[in-house]
Amino acid sequence: MNIKADIPNRGQCPFGGTRIGGAIGSEPTLEHWWPNRLKVEQLHQNPAEADPLGRDFDYAKAFKTLDLEEVKKDIKAFLTSSVSWWPSDYGNYGSQMVRMAWHSAGTYRRADGRGGAGQGMQRFAPVNSWWDNGNTDKSRRLLWPIKQKYGTALSWSDLMILAGNCSLEIMGFPTFGYAGGRVDAWEPDTAIYWGPEGWNGKKPSETTPGPMEGHPNQMVTRTLRWEGEPKDDYYDLENPLAASHQSLIYVDPEGPNGNGDPMDSARDIRITFGRMAMNDEETVALIAGGHAFGKSHGMVSPNKIGPAPEGAPIEAMGLGWQNPEGTGFAQYTMTNGIEGSWTPNPTKWDNDYLTNLFKYEWEKTKSPAGATQWTPTDPNAPKTPDAHTGEMHPLMMMTSDLALKVDPDYRKVCEKFLNDFDAFTDAFARAWFKLVHRDMGPKSRYLGPEVPAEDLLWQDPIPDLDHKTVNASDIAHLKGKVLDCGLSVSDLVFVAWSAASTHRVSDKRGGANGGRIALEPQNSWEVNDPARTNKVLDALRLVADEFNNAQSGNKRISLADMVVLAGCAGVEKSAKDAGVDVEVPFTPGRMDTTQELTDVEQFDWLQPVSDGFRNYHRDDIVYNVAPEQLFLDRAALLSLTAPQWTALVGGLRVLGTNWDGSKHGVFTDRPGVLSNDFFLALTDMSMEWRKADEAGMRFTLNDRESGTERFTATRCDLIFGSNAQLRQIVEVYAGSDGHGRFVKDFVAAWTKVMMLDRYDLAA
Repeated sequence: MNIKADIPNRGQCPFGGTRIGGAIGSEPTLEHWWPNRLKVEQLHQNPAEADPLGRDFDYAKAFKTLDLEEVKKDIKAFLTSSVSWWPSDYGNYGSQMVRMAWHSAGTYRRADGRGGAGQGMQRFAPVNSWWDNGNTDKSRRLLWPIKQKYGTALSWSDLMILAGNCSLEIMGFPTFGYAGGRVDAWEPDTAIYWGPEGWNGKKPSETTPGPMEGHPNQMVTRTLRWEGEPKDDYYDLENPLAASHQSLIYVDPEGPNGNGDPMDSARDIRITFGRMAMNDEETVALIAGGHAFGKSHGMVSPNKIGPAPEGAPIEAMGLGWQNPEGTGFAQYTMTNGIEGSWTPNPTKWDNDYLTNLFKYEWEKTKSPAGATQWTPTDPNAPKTPDAHTGEMHPLMMMTSDLALKVDPDYRKVCEKFLNDFDAFTDAFARAWFKLVHRDMGPKSRYLGPEVPAEDLLWQDPIPDLDHKTVNASDIAHLKGKVLDCGLSVSDLVFVAWSAASTHRVSDKRGGANGGRIALEPQNSWEVNDPARTNKVLDALRLVADEFNNAQSGNKRISLADMVVLAGCAGVEKSAKDAGVDVEVPFTPGRMDTTQELTDVEQFDWLQPVSDGFRNYHRDDIVYNVAPEQLFLDRAALLSLTAPQWTALVGGLRVLGTNWDGSKHGVFTDRPGVLSNDFFLALTDMSMEWRKADEAGMRFTLNDRESGTERFTATRCDLIFGSNAQLRQIVEVYAGSDGHGRFVKDFVAAWTKVMMLDRYDLAA
């Protein structure tokens, strides 16, 4: 076959209608025809078939075989070298690797825990082709000899962060510590919502202005993710987003939409860094600490730079942003468009960044690429050496740097750091550690000899197990006591689910372990129906206290364990009442944490604003998507498959676990019994569903002949009958042989959710 790929629109390829020389995949997609289709397939990402290591590969075990000190020696030897195809600035790759690590971790956002360094997503689209990640493809390719040497024992996601740590260390900075344990993904995560503009950083209505798509100089208008303007009294960013614009890690360094206003930039910085779980001191420490090293690159107009990695020609072998000027690298490098360094010693840890920022006045100038930047007005200000030629250049600051000087709160932090370099060093060390470990979850997941001993509040610490756990006989005894204490099956299941379902697989936070269902803020969340929850907790405390007081040894059971055990007892009884004997697995060992070990402000971000599992949807919030889309997102955060999601909802509904006790979706005349009635109602063609409100949020099930109302429902109920993929699963459970299968699948999915946060078992 003679493929003439250089001739646009030259004939049709016989495979799938792809046009050779044209746009790959240009044929209409399902989303083109049905843009509101529920993409259930997002629950089945990163499948076993995509993993060349196989599901039996134990990365933690492999990582533990490494001599971390030897790995670091190899990395540090590389960092002070230089290769001809991409020479190091100042003979040191350190600042380049710090940027790569920072940008790998900096996608984290606290609203849904997504992003971060945990799976090495910087290797895949769209993140690998954001303009803000320009030339990070070169950084990873430079590290390939290290990755090749250590193979599967060192993941890309761990290596990228370790390279950043080693870089800081060779430049004289004392890091706080390092933990391995990040497991690589093997495909892009297409479920993450990165914003309304379209992946390349522009609003969908904008035309593509040049090959360097999404460069800030080409962002013509402020994006739809913001409500208000920087100077407005109310100015905020769409949830769950954290970056100020698509294709950015944090903010536009030239100011909002490149406006060059430091105060406007400060407002963006506070919101975006706050969305990434950083306070003012951590924010200043990260910016000032990161800009103590290296330089920014802006020697060539962005219109001349070639496409990002995902759009690069095949012969580029995954490297993007080809630069046609000069050698295309070294003194000709183009990355974010701003040119220059912040300090006279760009490879040394010192306080020159803050000293220069406050000592001198700065005036706006333009980089060779046309980007807005700032230069000292004092001709006697220190110079900074060129990274390659030896020439001396004026210092540089970005609009986002000047923001730290003009914002009064940021200025106070800067002045503190100016007067106490040790405090600055400690603050940056801790903020950097938080940045690159924020999405790893509890310390029990941390690997390696450099894990800090100190427990940090943002790690949601839980005390170590300090007692003997209950055995099978104890568990059976406690289940009997729970069922005899006057609580309903619905109440027992509701509270256990409320505790465990806070877990987010994205950043490994939440879950029943720790017993935070009894602490603030979780204890007061509306979705948990505090009165109902505390009634159950009070009864379970009495059962636990009676058991613990009767023990002569060190055996006892925590409230966290009691909550889960009680839920398991409720599920067993509900199944038995439905005619199915089943044992719900229970694994003890959870501990109760304390209010002092709970970061109330940050933990409150785990509170759902919409939770289809309990038919909860706040009416005081304006949503851009339908409730069932948010429901799918919650299922994804619990790492559920489509059958697991379906089985859980069908069971939770008939068990009566709606947050407010409503009957929506409770398609049964025997609530509290684990029947398959939910599925039978969805497939009953003698009935028809009708809207109960104009917005199409509530529905009634009516007899077709008599019109008699039978049940009520929400969109989060009906989606299981209306979505083609989910309906196929519903029909399995509604079949004549479906009830037993449903109970088995519900118990398996329930157990999975109850155990999602038990990272202590793998420690």
